[in-house]
Amino acid sequence: MDGIAKDYIRVQDVEKYYGNASNVTKAVDRVSFQVSRGEFVGVMGASGSGKTTLLNLLATIDRVTAGHIFYEEADITEMREDDLAAFRRNHLGFVFQEYNLLDTLTLEENIMLAMTLQGRGKKDILRECREMMELLEIQENRNKFPYQVSGGQKQRCACARAMVNHPKLLLADEPTGALDSRSAQILLETFTRLNQALDATILMVTHDAFSASYCSRILFLKDGQLFHELVRGGKERRIFLQEILDVLSMTGGELSDAR
Repeated sequence: MDGIAKDYIRVQDVEKYYGNASNVTKAVDRVSFQVSRGEFVGVMGASGSGKTTLLNLLATIDRVTAGHIFYEEADITEMREDDLAAFRRNHLGFVFQEYNLLDTLTLEENIMLAMTLQGRGKKDILRECREMMELLEIQENRNKFPYQVSGGQKQRCACARAMVNHPKLLLADEPTGALDSRSAQILLETFTRLNQALDATILMVTHDAFSASYCSRILFLKDGQLFHELVRGGKERRIFLQEILDVLSMTGGELSDAR
């Protein structure tokens, strides 16, 4: 059990199969890795490589066929459904490509709703909401509805909603997929700010090399297996971007170029 204390997440020999005995698809095939507190990790690979399946397993949306996933001491692969729902609500934050905001609520109300569901007090909710909106630079739009703001502002609102309860892990699934280049850059800078200012642990699935270049580490999947790993270290983002593109050219991943 060494390593659980220092690692937020430990993925151990995880497998996910679909189909029956005569026609089995190995979506995730004996994958193991760790994510430490405060890391910003990207997961990349070609379509069908298993990256979204892996995210769904980490998000407790899907169950592993074999193996274990630990969040600190908690093994989510051994939890019952009701315990998983509580774990998901209390420890995980989600940002999706589609935003998933409620159109009948203002941006501020969308963010406050996440805390209301946790049963937190009104003053605490308002203070935390305002602080998060200021951090993500959307406080001027707090009384606007989602249809009144840009896609980038919607996505930053989704980030605020995901982070306001201080989850152990922020899971992002192609968060820049519906954004233009400028909005995508602002969102990625927002992730960097959350990562640095709040010590947020982020795991982002993306096919886009530009987005991945903001991460501190990249895991590359191919045919359900970990194929390669890149660590940014002290490199300039432009250099890291080129390294990512070089690896993607070997995996058959989509070559989304620098912007």
